[in-house]
Amino acid sequence: MKQYSSYGLVEIKLGGDIRASLRESLNKLAANIDTSKMKQPTFKMILAGTGTCAYKRKDEIIVPIGCLRD
Repeated sequence: MKQYSSYGLVEIKLGGDIRASLRESLNKLAANIDTSKMKQPTFKMILAGTGTCAYKRKDEIIVPIGCLRD
């Protein structure tokens, strides 16, 4: 079996409710990954259009786009 690098799932959310976002779209995508061919994603992240600080919830990372600047 081939070894694959780690990867993460990222959703860009410019507006709206980010609380339900991961549970709906990223978890559906993760459920469709064929784990016989590749690993599960290392992380699930929402890149949000608003907010002032990044934080981690149960199995998800929320990062406001403003946190990406130097």
